[in-house]
Amino acid sequence: MFNQLVYQPLFQTLVFLYHLLGDNLGLAIIALTLLIRFLLIPFTLPSLKVVNKLKDLKPQLDELKRQFGNDKARFQQEQMKLYQEHKINPVSGCLPQIATLVVFYALYRVFIDFLKNGTGVGQGIGLNFLWFNLANPDTLYILPALAGLSQLILSLMVLPGADTTAERTLASKTPSKADDKKAEDMTDMATTMQQQMVFIFPVMIFFAALKFPSGLAVYWVITTVFSVVQQYFISGLGGLVPQLQKVTKFFRQR
Repeated sequence: MFNQLVYQPLFQTLVFLYHLLGDNLGLAIIALTLLIRFLLIPFTLPSLKVVNKLKDLKPQLDELKRQFGNDKARFQQEQMKLYQEHKINPVSGCLPQIATLVVFYALYRVFIDFLKNGTGVGQGIGLNFLWFNLANPDTLYILPALAGLSQLILSLMVLPGADTTAERTLASKTPSKADDKKAEDMTDMATTMQQQMVFIFPVMIFFAALKFPSGLAVYWVITTVFSVVQQYFISGLGGLVPQLQKVTKFFRQR
């Protein structure tokens, strides 16, 4: 069923685009990636909007953790009440994300199979595109660098910015109590892990792209850049702004 409903339609679409674009596999991969991302917009937008709303509610959620961190039942009750007040359904984006992952997995298989044998295309597949061979890793490391950099930009955009005035105000209103310390430590730990993954994941993408065929690296760069543009229209630069300010300040001091 997976092959009939997902894999084969994507594979045949890639074959069609390959011939339509003058037997240029690089352009066909880019076109198919953009086509899929545009078709998935109705599914991805709801989850992105939920994430954006949750990011805006972070100060209130942190305050709830400080107040009720040791009482899980009460914390969940107050958390759901906060979500209801702002008309947020945290699980509303789960099914769209699952559908998106299924399609992306199918695309991965399509690209791998196409690059290996080009079934349905015929002999003499043109694998050269720009400076690289789509079936081999990019020996100049340009594609892996672009894949890692674009992922870093996206990760920073969805990351909440530095402590806002609202967060500081809420923190100052909460007295320092011994029974709140555990909840505060857990919040700090979660925030630290989130910030670390912002930089770890792009590095993982970079090293993965060093081993992948360049065709897959092209796909990753295009789909991530698409996500960056999509995220920008939803929530702007987000957490990227504080990081850019830090970089600017660093170079000014030098």
